[in-house]
Amino acid sequence: GVPRCGASLHEPNKALRIELNANANCIWQIQRNANQTMRLIFSHFKFAPSSSCETESIKVFDGPSTDSPLLGQVCEDTDAVPVLESSSDSLTFLITTNSVAFTRNFFVYYYFFSPGSGTENCGGELTGPNGTFSSPNYPAPYPEFRYCVWQIQAPKNSKINLEFQDFFLELDRNCQLDFTAVYDGPTTSSGLLGKVCGRAQPTFESSSNVMTVVLSTDNTNSYRGFSAQYSSAPLPGPVQPNTTLTCSSDSMRIVLSKSYLASLGFSEAYLQLNDPSCRPVITDSVIFSFPLASCGTIKKEKGIKKRKSQQDITYTNTISLDPAGNGITCQKNAEITAECRMKNNETLEVIYITKNNAIQHMAARGRYNVSMAFYESDLFSKPIHYFPYYVDLNQTLFAQVTLHSTDPNLQVFIDTCTASPQPDFGSLTYDLIRSGCNKDDTVVTYPAFENHGRFKFRAFRFLRSFPSVYLQCDVVISDSNTTNSRCARGCITRQKRDISPYTWKTNTVAGPISLKRGLRAAEYSESLTEAEAEKTPNLQQYNFYTLAFVVLISNILTVVAVILKRHKHQAGYRYQNIQSS
Repeated sequence: GVPRCGASLHEPNKALRIELNANANCIWQIQRNANQTMRLIFSHFKFAPSSSCETESIKVFDGPSTDSPLLGQVCEDTDAVPVLESSSDSLTFLITTNSVAFTRNFFVYYYFFSPGSGTENCGGELTGPNGTFSSPNYPAPYPEFRYCVWQIQAPKNSKINLEFQDFFLELDRNCQLDFTAVYDGPTTSSGLLGKVCGRAQPTFESSSNVMTVVLSTDNTNSYRGFSAQYSSAPLPGPVQPNTTLTCSSDSMRIVLSKSYLASLGFSEAYLQLNDPSCRPVITDSVIFSFPLASCGTIKKEKGIKKRKSQQDITYTNTISLDPAGNGITCQKNAEITAECRMKNNETLEVIYITKNNAIQHMAARGRYNVSMAFYESDLFSKPIHYFPYYVDLNQTLFAQVTLHSTDPNLQVFIDTCTASPQPDFGSLTYDLIRSGCNKDDTVVTYPAFENHGRFKFRAFRFLRSFPSVYLQCDVVISDSNTTNSRCARGCITRQKRDISPYTWKTNTVAGPISLKRGLRAAEYSESLTEAEAEKTPNLQQYNFYTLAFVVLISNILTVVAVILKRHKHQAGYRYQNIQSS
């Protein structure tokens, strides 16, 4: 018999039943006859569950050793019945398994044939909206060692319905010997819709206007084969992607319509995220809602091409079909990917569908949730909930900026803090912190703590002159694992372009801050006195000219009064002529 692990084979055809356990590394070499082509068919393979191509696979080499050119590879997720051909003098295949304790089973057979001979005269191309075809010799038994391929092409914008009216092939449990395979596309590399054998009346439906049908036979038993017909029908109009994605600092929320999922071939009962334990809530819609740092969400930093110094943080998760729900085989590779991009001053939310290498994008917008509050002490345990926040002059104020996020690896850095009496922060401003550097000599910043940025300062001088003051801080959010981030660099003393990556920048406002009412009256009088004192020279000059003007007017009025009085006196006592009688 054939050795259990590896062999050198010279027969013109042979079937191999192979059973392997963990840590196998077995090589089979097949020598071919002259002037013939070799066909190798892996009609059944069962690897360890969830194995990868890197750790467990079948590799086929076009030559006498594993140093020959690689002809193909078969893995646990191979979605086809692999058929490989070689015209070299020999062909080699290697099966390797990982360390998982599991019994692997493979069935492979090979045979030699002459291309263009009568034994290969089967299959063909079928075009038009409908048609029929059958296996070679139908209804007589089909011949041995046949590999027939039919490609069906219907009119554009239509789908194909294939029905086997009569079907009788050799029966075995895994359809290892004689089988028919149907593919959802133009080649055997398209998605496998199904593999059948025995007695049945199977039906298949394509997702496009192209379908491929394969008949493969060995040399054991032959039966009458099959008779099939196909018809075409218009593809339904595209279902609009009825989805919403909402990203916040805390969570990701995905809402999908059932009709859209049905158009993708998804059953909502079998949907899962990267973490299979995360399942949706199903109502009128299908809803996934989960914290950003859970359910297998993948976080990455990405640079922006136009601004190489800037980094975005992206959170990505993928909705896929649980293996138990792969009832629609041709759709099992479709995925729905949701991506939250934390960008400069906004959150870009993207959801897209990957299906047959096509991607559909949908986007929305949001913001990081950042807030700022004052606290009673440097314990930062009791926030100030009322505004205006009345304080004493030179009182120490404690401020904290908080990023509300479930991601534990984000760091908050206070880049710039500015005070202004105007809530819109107009022309009159006062810098407390600028580019991470303390500009007011009373400012003290605390080391970064979780998702908080903290600092303290004293109530500043111009509270005397304005009824209230507002505080605005520009905040930088970085990944705490990035060593050259803006948060890690701290104070930038020179005016130059920031060459270190930062994640996301926004601002937050707190206030107003006001002096206590009793103190404000005294301070207002004091400030008024100081202001008048500053204006003393101008006021003295003004009073001198005013007094001189008043004296001048008084003298003028006195002279006028004397003249009027004298004139009145002369008028009252003037002699009159006595008229003679």
